[in-house]
Amino acid sequence: MLDITSSITEAPFFDDVADAPDGTKAYWLTTEDGLRIRIGVFPGGDKGTILLFPGRTEYIEKYGRAAREFAARGYTTVAVDWRGQGLGARLLKDPNAGHVDHFPDYQNDVRAVMAAVKDLNVPKPLYLIGHSMGGCIGLRAVMEGLPVKAATFTAPMWGILVTPAMRPIAWSVSWLARHIGLGGKYTPGTEPVPYVMSAPFADNTLTRDRDMFDHMRSQLSQHPDLSLGGPSMQWLNEALREIVRMSAAPAPDLPTLCILGSNERIVDPERVKKRMEHWTKGELLIMPEAEHEVMMEREEIRNKVFDSATALFDANR
Repeated sequence: MLDITSSITEAPFFDDVADAPDGTKAYWLTTEDGLRIRIGVFPGGDKGTILLFPGRTEYIEKYGRAAREFAARGYTTVAVDWRGQGLGARLLKDPNAGHVDHFPDYQNDVRAVMAAVKDLNVPKPLYLIGHSMGGCIGLRAVMEGLPVKAATFTAPMWGILVTPAMRPIAWSVSWLARHIGLGGKYTPGTEPVPYVMSAPFADNTLTRDRDMFDHMRSQLSQHPDLSLGGPSMQWLNEALREIVRMSAAPAPDLPTLCILGSNERIVDPERVKKRMEHWTKGELLIMPEAEHEVMMEREEIRNKVFDSATALFDANR
């Protein structure tokens, strides 16, 4: 039975599109810097609770099907709408621009989630799954003492895939934009429309599973308030700075699995591989012919991801 305190109030959850476990609930949380974010609590077994840190543009309903898989393997899941996305507080007048003032601000969201997890009395121990941007946020959180027994990272944003020729341009243009008052503008080549709503299925960078691709589209079509477009120039500059900070820090002393698609085209696979080479308790698993969203890939890929992650958690109870 969950113990709801006065600081945690029920929030909307779009179960009509989530395909989540029965009994899933969403809650509003307030961060220490005064922003409202949302979490989803997906009930499962009593082996423990997975803290699921989503990527940029994502929202808790997107992980309903994944939470079903974790529940079938004995785990409860808690996912978060970060500031600036999902039903979390949007930070700019243009709500479609993905923005953050300072990348470490996401740790305020992590602390709010951890306080809620304690108050809601979810099953222990705790584990982490960090996807894409959530993998970058999760890495810092682990380095700062996030109390998890083990972690799985899927396509973690430990580098952004930019050609060598464009890398100095990305740095200089994003730095200049934020310092002349244009930090809220979209990064070149992006738009207010979510990628999954504008890209054709053929050769998309997310998944090779047509049903999952259509499922993501359907969620945003039916609930456009969940939508988010391209990142702001300030988000890009902050993300680049955070990646440099994290790359300079040693790997945590934590059992870790990192899963990467062989056709990854969003995060920088070489930066991920380099990090895992020096992670003493870490293992890198490459999924053949998979794109960025390995938890939403073809069924055989998804099953391998869920089985591998929970096998690590089972071994570290």
